[in-house]
Amino acid sequence: MARTPDTELSERRGYHHGNLREALLEAARRLIAERGPAGFTLSDAAKLAGVSPAAPYRHFKDREALLKEIAVQGFQALGRRLEAAARAGGPDGFLAMGRAYLAFAREEPAYYAAMFNTGHPGGGGSGDDPGFNALRQAVGRALGSSDPQRVTMAATLVFALTHGLASLAAPGSIAMPGGLDDPERMLDVGVHALLTGLGKAP
Repeated sequence: MARTPDTELSERRGYHHGNLREALLEAARRLIAERGPAGFTLSDAAKLAGVSPAAPYRHFKDREALLKEIAVQGFQALGRRLEAAARAGGPDGFLAMGRAYLAFAREEPAYYAAMFNTGHPGGGGSGDDPGFNALRQAVGRALGSSDPQRVTMAATLVFALTHGLASLAAPGSIAMPGGLDDPERMLDVGVHALLTGLGKAP
């Protein structure tokens, strides 16, 4: 009999291989991608991981703890992408970061949904967030400004624009049912207009 994807997941990452925590996180990401953050239970994650309903409590006290860990991992993964984009982007690092952000939202829908739809903080303007710090530095270079308040405001506006476009471009968006044809192009135009306006501001 052919093995199902769920069976393969259980065999590859299951509790009997000593990877219960990782198996539960992987199962939860799959369920979030399919059903959304509110569309599954801890028992559903356990079933998909191939373990008993009681097994998840070895690592997570409840479903919210599991979601929080996925959100934290998502912010860490996004931060790494943004930092890499900033380094590779040169003078236009902020544009490269915006495109990397859009790509992350498109390629990692489970992480993205957990990060911004479960109420768990972890980025987007935090002074301790490496991704936002890299964006702030790139925006400061683009503006030719070292004023921390001005640069932080500009970086926050760029983040807000990027996050808004990523949310509208997400499959199944209620606000934009037809999706966006070219969010990358819209981002480039919007960020250029935003930074040009801020650069002219007194």
